[in-house]
Amino acid sequence: MPPRGTVRTVRFPKWKGWMARAIGAGCAAFCMEAAPPSLSAIPGPPELRRELRGAWIATKGNIDWPSRPGLNAARQQKELLAQIKLAADIGLNAVVLQVRPQGDALYLSGLEPWSEYLSGREGLPPSPKWDPMAFAIEAAHERGMEFHAWINPFRAKAETSKSPAAPRNLARRLPDAAIAYGNQVWMDPGSPEVRRHVLAVIADMVRRYDIDALHMDDYFYPYPIKDGPGGWVPFPDDASYREHGKGMDRGAWRRLNVDGFVRDASAAVHGTKPWVQFGISPFGIWRNNVPPGIRGLDAFDSLHADARRWLVEGWVDYLAPQLYWNIDPPAQSFHVLMHWWAAQNLMGRHLYAGIAAARIGTDRNAREIGAQASLVAEPAGADGLLLWNMRSLMDNKGGVVPLLKSRFKQDPAVVPASPWLNTNAPALATFSAGRRTPGELRLDWAMRPGAPARSFALQVRRGIAWSMIVLPPHQRQFTFRNAGGLRLPDEARLVPIGRAGIAGTSGAWNR
Repeated sequence: MPPRGTVRTVRFPKWKGWMARAIGAGCAAFCMEAAPPSLSAIPGPPELRRELRGAWIATKGNIDWPSRPGLNAARQQKELLAQIKLAADIGLNAVVLQVRPQGDALYLSGLEPWSEYLSGREGLPPSPKWDPMAFAIEAAHERGMEFHAWINPFRAKAETSKSPAAPRNLARRLPDAAIAYGNQVWMDPGSPEVRRHVLAVIADMVRRYDIDALHMDDYFYPYPIKDGPGGWVPFPDDASYREHGKGMDRGAWRRLNVDGFVRDASAAVHGTKPWVQFGISPFGIWRNNVPPGIRGLDAFDSLHADARRWLVEGWVDYLAPQLYWNIDPPAQSFHVLMHWWAAQNLMGRHLYAGIAAARIGTDRNAREIGAQASLVAEPAGADGLLLWNMRSLMDNKGGVVPLLKSRFKQDPAVVPASPWLNTNAPALATFSAGRRTPGELRLDWAMRPGAPARSFALQVRRGIAWSMIVLPPHQRQFTFRNAGGLRLPDEARLVPIGRAGIAGTSGAWNR
């Protein structure tokens, strides 16, 4: 027996395996067994299939969840659990829940008020009080999925808001930094006090919750709005520009504010928990006519978001540009933009395509979404996708769910690894295999404490073909059965997948 705490590789003598099959299935079945391939023809286990497959769950304006404000806690939990279950059933391995849509909180926060999208009035807790983020984290992790906490850093009141800001909303506490713009209220990104507050919210969230990533979308400075005659309404940040701009070009100064905030947010996340990822989903076009022929809003000038720099500098662990266009149009091409963004990924971070399943039935069908989902692995430097949005999946728009499920279930994947993050790899304490009956093979394992697994990748060989099964983190055994035309495996390898997708010590068996 090996010493306790080691991984065991269990091998059965071939004659025993053959005899067991003969006894259990009879001579005729035994004689029909294909001859084993020669040792030189047997390939080793392939590299793990890596691809992030996630979906956004939006809470602003109750877009995805909860279906309306004011539901009781049991109904809210039932709805949220149904969405996470569907994500797992489709084969997704990450959910991105919006937990701070407008300076509020869909979690227990000592810094900001409860969100009105839960109770109907900002500052009023759900009844009875519960913690949606903690609930969602547990539900996602139980199913082997990553949980990404999505915040909007500078929005204080959205166009969908119906209740007044609560006393703890930053717009009430720093009224001089609260800027009305159209039908929204924005906390001025040029205010150092505003940026410090948001960084404190980030650090508090990362410290208290077992999240896998801190996520932001494309809202830093607001999207420009038009006045009546068709001109653009300037964002009125004159006061902070006079105080802090120091004569700089205003656009460059705004980008400096956002760049500094992104860099500091990354430091706040990694300084609190080194294994937590920091990701941003910017507008899909960095600059107008980049690459040549692309036409659209210039995020660099209009939103003052230099997302290419964040990727090139390695300030983000992943970037998920919102590529909400079809594959073919020349002016906004999903395919062209995906390849351009992948070419900017010089630091080898993760690049995920934001895909708009919500637009099925308008300018596209479900087949277009399926084609985009298949294209994300095409360019080097890209390795995943995020689907906008969960409601379109719940509604099965255009029959998209079985289409995605077929692709993801036939080709399961674990999340990409982020080896630049400082995290411990999970390790098996024991691994064993044995037949309970001639037609069954059971694997059993235990984990060492200290580095939790988020999922397990079980690689299986039959003949010379390898396949993979992704198992949830609580599972400690798996049984193969010689049934349904699928014979028992010839070889198996179990790999625990930990935080940030890090693969741990594996256990192996062959007969």
